[in-house]
Amino acid sequence: MQTIDKYNFKGKRAIVRVDFNVPLNKQTFEVTDDTRIRGALLSINKILNDGGSAILMSHLGRPDGKVQDKFSLKHIISAVEKNIGKKVVFAGDCMGDEAKKLTAALKPGEIILLENLRFYEEEEGKPYHLGENPTDDEKKAGKAKVKESQKDFVKQLASYADCYVNDAFGTAHRAHASTALIATYFPNDSMFGFLIESELKAIDKVLLSPQKPFTAIMGGAKVSDKILIIENLLNRVDNLIIGGGMTYTFIKAQGGKIGKSLCEEDKLDLALDILKKAKEKGVKVYLPVDAVNADAFDANANINTSKINETPDGWMGLDISNESIKIFEEVIENSKTILWNGPMGVFEMEKFAKGTSSVAHAIAKATSKGAYSLIGGGDSVAAINKNKLGDKVSYVSTGGGAMLEYMEGKELPGIKAIRG
Repeated sequence: MQTIDKYNFKGKRAIVRVDFNVPLNKQTFEVTDDTRIRGALLSINKILNDGGSAILMSHLGRPDGKVQDKFSLKHIISAVEKNIGKKVVFAGDCMGDEAKKLTAALKPGEIILLENLRFYEEEEGKPYHLGENPTDDEKKAGKAKVKESQKDFVKQLASYADCYVNDAFGTAHRAHASTALIATYFPNDSMFGFLIESELKAIDKVLLSPQKPFTAIMGGAKVSDKILIIENLLNRVDNLIIGGGMTYTFIKAQGGKIGKSLCEEDKLDLALDILKKAKEKGVKVYLPVDAVNADAFDANANINTSKINETPDGWMGLDISNESIKIFEEVIENSKTILWNGPMGVFEMEKFAKGTSSVAHAIAKATSKGAYSLIGGGDSVAAINKNKLGDKVSYVSTGGGAMLEYMEGKELPGIKAIRG
């Protein structure tokens, strides 16, 4: 397998799968957060500095195989140029004669950005245009037709370049044309970009060779969203901290009173099973002991505090409270490896942000004392950034769903395509 640091791009056209699925202002279509663009710069600059040229391809949003102006990558050109410091040529269609001519004329040091890959249903391999209420036979025929045309789609993308770089970890869990299929056209010239390499290194460090004690902090709304990663982590961690809405499924399963807090009634047995497995494996599980409650899911709601298992009727728990914060901080600050995925409460509302912010600061403090900390998942990343602690932790993952699936032990199509 090739590695980008040792590969010489001199005189070569590299087609690079980047993740430029960035948030845009709905009125002006300006990029409001360029984190993902900045994440691709190391790989792009390596290609250009070697004397190669870069053909960038990405998706934006969910256009479902239809050309839609609001999802056009033309809106991000200025942000890409600002970050790279070079002019970026835009191909207004990732297929067609324009893309062929522009890529064929590409010179060393030049960059082309192809239009949104998902304007073609072949990228995702889904037949979107079947009309209303298609029959099973129509669905089957539509899928077969897309799969057949997908071969031509991938073949043309590959024809633009001499080598392939996948640097879009956020889409690595999708079996799409630009992530899982195109690498076959470059059997000796496909590789991961620096971003994917760093993501895999960070996750593998936590999963395969963590220093002890290893603490995983799992938050968020639902146990069902995190069950696979929790079960995988029970074989690896020393401590499991649980927070967020999923807390109340565990509390009710143990007979606690939860008011009108969020609860997955059909997952009570699953919660008890997790606690049982953790005990059998010697994993210490830390659930909150107290909570900040609200009488409505509202930033201006009335609040009170209670023991976690004594939530008053008509109230819902929206954050952990002081005693829980103290317990969690102590566990985190005494850890050598830390994984955080999911908030402790509804941190978007200031009244319910203290628990999540306290965890973020505790992780930063532990990191300053030598712990290795990995932050993953949109809400956890947002919380770290909100508290301006991105440079105080070891690694902030851009992966989202891809990171979760990798940590669950699943094989990611975009990774397998290159690793084999």
